[in-house]
Amino acid sequence: MVSIASLWLPILVSAVAVFIASSVIHMLIPWHRNDYSKLPGEDGIRAVMQQAKVPAGEYMVPHCDDMKAMGSDEMKKKYDEGPVGFLTIFPNGPWKMGKSMVQWVLFSLWVGIFAAYIGGHVVSAGGHYLEVFRIVGTVAFLGYAGSQPVNAIWKGQKISTTIKHSIDGLVYACLTAGVFGWLWPGA
Repeated sequence: MVSIASLWLPILVSAVAVFIASSVIHMLIPWHRNDYSKLPGEDGIRAVMQQAKVPAGEYMVPHCDDMKAMGSDEMKKKYDEGPVGFLTIFPNGPWKMGKSMVQWVLFSLWVGIFAAYIGGHVVSAGGHYLEVFRIVGTVAFLGYAGSQPVNAIWKGQKISTTIKHSIDGLVYACLTAGVFGWLWPGA
């Protein structure tokens, strides 16, 4: 067994590698440019939402309080008339990119810690690069991309967006696995 403490360097280096790769993917490559669309009549919709003082949160449209109400004629009519969807509202003000980046690095460390935990229990010190790559890469892929289909299944995310985020997760997983394979402790 290899302890998590002895894997601190690959945990840190893999988080940095993932941060750099995600920055390149999201800022330099137009890969995700069409993931989101502009609402038709955005200014009018924003004005109505401002007047209603919609607070930050997650919303479902139309919304019903319980499953019994979902079967009512009123709700069926609302669903038929549309629109039907989910909406996430952030607090007013400029996007806090710094906060999101810190959270992304912390998440990458989190994935690295779990990859180290599982890898350390499966691969012994001095393990072969490909064995480390396979185990750590699988865990990292589940961490980075495993939940992507949930957004397509339950929140209506476009399949193309789900696939792109899953491919991103595969890139991050391969980087994580490569770093761990490279820096895995010897026997």
